[in-house]
Amino acid sequence: MRFRVRSGRLLAGIAGCGFMLAAAGCQSGDSGSVLGLGAKNDKPEEPKVLQSELLKYCPKVSLREGTAFLNRYAKGGDGDPAKLIYQASISDVTRSCSRSGGTLTMTVAAAGKVVPGPAAGPGEVTLPIRIVATQGTNVLYSNLSQHTVALGDASAAVQFVVNDPNISMPEPEQADIIIYAGFDEGPAKKKTDDTQ
Repeated sequence: MRFRVRSGRLLAGIAGCGFMLAAAGCQSGDSGSVLGLGAKNDKPEEPKVLQSELLKYCPKVSLREGTAFLNRYAKGGDGDPAKLIYQASISDVTRSCSRSGGTLTMTVAAAGKVVPGPAAGPGEVTLPIRIVATQGTNVLYSNLSQHTVALGDASAAVQFVVNDPNISMPEPEQADIIIYAGFDEGPAKKKTDDTQ
């Protein structure tokens, strides 16, 4: 009789341990079984960013003085606040860099908003935004894009983001590249080294 009681307790203990292992397996978030058997997680590992990549030179982006704001007026109303169609401003700029085969490739982004003025109406406005990469007096890259922003409600400000992923140059030996972003109402310049 004593043997049966001990056997019963032993079986109850084993069953209890099995239940705890199963419960722990359910809570672990592992899609496999409790003992690590069964289906494996086939999710590919995300690429790791090495510290050496983070420490490499990536030219900063600046707003050239006088290019962060753009005012548009109705015809013949330059400077008249009552004839202001809109004011656009760039409030933030950023960039990312990648390297391959001795070439530095950059993506530059500019963010801002368009605030309609008293002479605004619904429709689209076009913002001339230039991205320039310089090294000393040499222009390595220059691109003027015409970014369109829709003004749905003529009284509400509209945010915009412009990306230029095409900046490419030989990897610089010195940290002497300057990137500028800003509004440019002048004529378009070429994108290549021909602008030097």
